[in-house]
This record gives sequence, structure tokens and C-alpha cells, in this order.
Amino acid sequence: MFIRLTLLLIAAGTPFSSYALPVMLDEIAAIVDDDVITVSEVKERAKAIYAQAKDPSQLPSDEVLTEQIVERLIVESLQLQMARRAGVRISDVELNEAMTRIAGQNQLSLAQFREALAGDGISYEGMRQQIEREIMIGRVQQGVMNSRIEISEQAITDFLDSDAGRELTADEYRVGHILLATNSDMTQKDIAQTKAKAEQLVIELGSGANFQTLAMTHSAGKNALEGGDLGWRKPAALPTLFSDLVIELQLEEVKGPIQSGSGFHIIKLLQKRGATAAGMVDQTRVRHVLINPNEIRSLEEAKALAESLREEVLGGRPFDEIARLYSEDPGSALKGGDLGWSTGSEFVGSFEAAIEATQINEVSPVFQSEFGFHFLEVTGRRTEDFSERFKRNQAANFLRGRSFDEEVDNWVREIREDAFVEVRL
Repeated sequence: MFIRLTLLLIAAGTPFSSYALPVMLDEIAAIVDDDVITVSEVKERAKAIYAQAKDPSQLPSDEVLTEQIVERLIVESLQLQMARRAGVRISDVELNEAMTRIAGQNQLSLAQFREALAGDGISYEGMRQQIEREIMIGRVQQGVMNSRIEISEQAITDFLDSDAGRELTADEYRVGHILLATNSDMTQKDIAQTKAKAEQLVIELGSGANFQTLAMTHSAGKNALEGGDLGWRKPAALPTLFSDLVIELQLEEVKGPIQSGSGFHIIKLLQKRGATAAGMVDQTRVRHVLINPNEIRSLEEAKALAESLREEVLGGRPFDEIARLYSEDPGSALKGGDLGWSTGSEFVGSFEAAIEATQINEVSPVFQSEFGFHFLEVTGRRTEDFSERFKRNQAANFLRGRSFDEEVDNWVREIREDAFVEVRL
């Protein structure tokens, strides 16, 4: 079975038997600064390439393919070394989520995915290691590009004023649609009866009837079997007849019947997203202390330390002092534990739940997440209009993404030229 992957080439876990290199399995293929690339790694990567190739005969010769693989492993090694020096670590939880997500993209459970990989001769553990490598490389690239790619406020404004900018930042709408069809052969009485039926459906929907059920039962639209769901669309991609109407609808609002040459239409706004949907957003400002279990501190000891520190805060010791001295969250400890303003949804479930359950200036009980034991203090709440900021963020992300690949290529070339590399194959 061929597995569709969305990441880079995936490493396998066993040597590729038909890819014969005239060297010993564990021989060093290349030295890259403080790292080495082994021949077995080259063979594993070659095996994965052959396993995923739709037509292996179209691949380059073994010699050329080996050169390409070694060069790819060299630039990966350089980036991984940089990631390790920067302290980038991928937790088991995050890695498991990534594997589950890839399995889902292949319409498989994780267990089925493991079996499918085995059927392709690809090691699950080897693939898991490669996914970890790629996440780490992605983190490094993102961090470096954040400092290398600068998008000015004027560039954002100019883009938003362009046709492309307006199209990009337009809101998207998920619309339900029911069509009661008419045609030129129908009498005026038939058309009137069809209209009356459409009006009756609108009344039923107003009384709580299920839109999807009515669409599947009565609609002649091409999306009837999907419950009339037209999917996510921008106004320009909606039928002209009701594209302007959709913009004015409230969530769950029904409009109709709307007459056209094809019949009578009923629409319902199921969801919307974008700048207008972002609108007024509730935010909370939080600071926290994180204590991790580790090799010398058991789970129980980590929890006990967190409880003890919380008691000190309740006893009057400044929260920011405790956070700076003891918190093991490197992103917030030096800022006294301050995480800034957020909606709460950016955090893991237990952290978000603790925020919601805590009042302003109140210190939460100690709670556990996959990162360790926390306690937090809510220092403020506010409601902000994010519609304009949302648009500007969309534009900035688009402009940054447009430059990302080219700038990554430039940066990789630079670090490759500055590195010590000795290829031994």
C-alpha cells in the first residue's frame, strides 16, 4: 500500500536490499561539523524514496541519487545541530499527535497506519524519528525566518488595498442551500404550489426543523445528499443570486424563498470565519509557574514543589519573583511568568480550563498538563476588536509565506558554505 505523506522524504528502518553501495553498512558517509552521516542512513533514505516512487524507473541513477541523498542529509544535519544548540525539543505528546494527524490524512487509525507502513517495508520507529527531525527543522527555519523576513506596515497596507489583498482577507461563509426546482413546462399553479412548499419549509426551519434533513429530503440542488452544505466559500465564489444576502445574515439565520430561473432557494448561514467573524474577542492576561518532573524529581515531588510555591504566593511573596526563580517555562520565567494577552484557546485544555475557572487577581489551584504542574494568576480581562488586526495578520502571513521558501533556500546555502563537510562516499 502506498502511503501519502505531507512531509519531506520519510526514513525507513531497514536497509534497502536492492540499493547496493560498495561500502560497509556502518561506514561514515559524511562528516558535518560535529555530526556524522552513516551509510545506513543513506540506504534508509534511498529505501524510502524507492518505496514511495510511483515509477522507480524514472528515478536517477544510483550514483546521482546517492549524491542527492547525501546532500539532503548534510543540510538536514546542519539544521538539526542548530536546533539542538537552541534547545529545541519535541515532546512525546506532540510527536504522537503528529503521527496521528498523518495517519488521519491517509484515512487510517494509528494502528492501521503502522500496519500499512510495515506493508511498504517502512519502519514505524524510523518514520517517527524522521517526523521528529522534520518538526525540529521546521522550528529552526521558522525562528530564523522570523528574524530574516521583515514585512513593513506600509507593505501590509499596500497589499490590503490591492485586489489580491481584498480577496485574500475576505470573510468565508459556510452556507446551507435547499432548492425546490421549477422549469418552463410547469404551469403557474405548479409554480405557486412549489413556492408555497418552500414557504412551508422556511416556517418549519424557523420552528427548529433540521436543515440537513430537509435538504436531503426536498432539495434538488447538487449538494442535497450533503445536507445542502455548500462548504466554505468567499462571497465571490457563491451563486450571485444570494452572495450579497449571505454577508448580511446572522449565524443560523434562514433566508428564503428566493426565486430564480431554476426555482425557489432557501439558504442558511451555518458558520463564518475571517476578520468580521473574529470581531470582538474576549482576552485574558495570565501569568504562571511551571514545575517539571525530571530525572531527579519525581512526579509527586514536582507536584509538592508547585504546591509549596503556590502557598508562598498566597502568603504574600511576589508572584513574579517566584516565577523568575523557580518556573521552568523558558518563554515566560524571565518575564515573571507573564504570558501576555490571549484568548485562552492557544493553550492546552487543562490550562484553558484553569484560566476560565479563575477570577481576576486570584491564584488557581495547582493543576497538571503534559508539560508538568502549573499554577496561574489571572491579572486582567478585556474585549478587543480584532477585525482590522486579523486582516493585517492575514496579509503579513501571506507576504511572509511568499518569501519563505526562497529565503530558506538562501539561508541553507549560507550555512552549507560555512560548514565543515567531508564526504567520504
